[in-house]
Amino acid sequence: MIAIHNSPGSFSDRWISYCKENKVPFKEVDCYDNNIIEDLKDCSGLMWHWNQEDYKAALFARQLTLSLEKTGLKTFPNVNTCWHFDDKIGQKYLLEAIGAPLVNSYVFYAKKKALDWVNTVSFPKVFKLRGGAGSINVSLIHSRKKARQIIRKAFKNGFSSANSTSRLKDRFWVLKRDKDKTAFKSVLKGFGRFIIKTEYERLTHNQKGYVYFQDFIPGNEFDTRLIVIGNRCFGLRRYCRTGDFRASGSGLLAYEPELFDEKCIKIAFDTAQKLQSQSVAFDFIFDNGQPKIVEISYAFATGKFYDNCLGFWDSKLNWNQTTVNPQYFIIEDFLNSISHHD
Repeated sequence: MIAIHNSPGSFSDRWISYCKENKVPFKEVDCYDNNIIEDLKDCSGLMWHWNQEDYKAALFARQLTLSLEKTGLKTFPNVNTCWHFDDKIGQKYLLEAIGAPLVNSYVFYAKKKALDWVNTVSFPKVFKLRGGAGSINVSLIHSRKKARQIIRKAFKNGFSSANSTSRLKDRFWVLKRDKDKTAFKSVLKGFGRFIIKTEYERLTHNQKGYVYFQDFIPGNEFDTRLIVIGNRCFGLRRYCRTGDFRASGSGLLAYEPELFDEKCIKIAFDTAQKLQSQSVAFDFIFDNGQPKIVEISYAFATGKFYDNCLGFWDSKLNWNQTTVNPQYFIIEDFLNSISHHD
């Protein structure tokens, strides 16, 4: 029997559907419960899709995962898959260590060193906080003067992880693109966030005491999002918004397999193998024709974004035209890992 933490709207919706359709024994558990270790005693594995905006999960999810693995329990995500999730600094060290083609990245833990570095490099540079999805907490810094302002703030009051202003701008972009009631309501909700804070906004602290930059690589009108789950690689192209260097969160997508550079697919499979990851999403851009990884993530949106993929490549780079259901891929692999372990 496997345990699934049921969080509506997450991967667990489809995991539970899969178990019911295929008569897989499972039980729902609450990973936030004080007795979670005891609750898992009769299980062979735990599946829990936690995300970067769950402040409670950020407090203990990695620790719980490592503790359970010490008992021999299988987990998704496992430690190799999730320890670097929503942590761009962790990803910098990891990808550099395994020789993956990461966009040049720079992190400083002392204001003076960061300010000295500013005097030695060209601009623009991309400034990022270590966490945040959908291009939140990402901005283009055009000058040394602005970079110095960013650095001084990073080592004084710091930056909000929630970044309500950036989120509101994104909501306006969606309204301009979709022009529907849902997008309009989202904008109103965004204004409301300045008055009534979410639980995440109230209970997370400003990020400070470090500063992180990446090289800006011009000429990229899109990025390539590739996801590797087991022996499958699938993905989509995300086009940048007009006047914006960011592709993530634009909603401007294309799926035709001929759009994807084979070099990206090879790198994705090779890096996933080195990471020993159950699931990993890569964001690629190009530098003089060579793919560079911007960042990685174990999780991604559920629904049409990836359901609309036209198929997947296997590790031999053969194209398989078929229905793509990432959450089913994950649980199939997970159940296979338990049966082989047994």
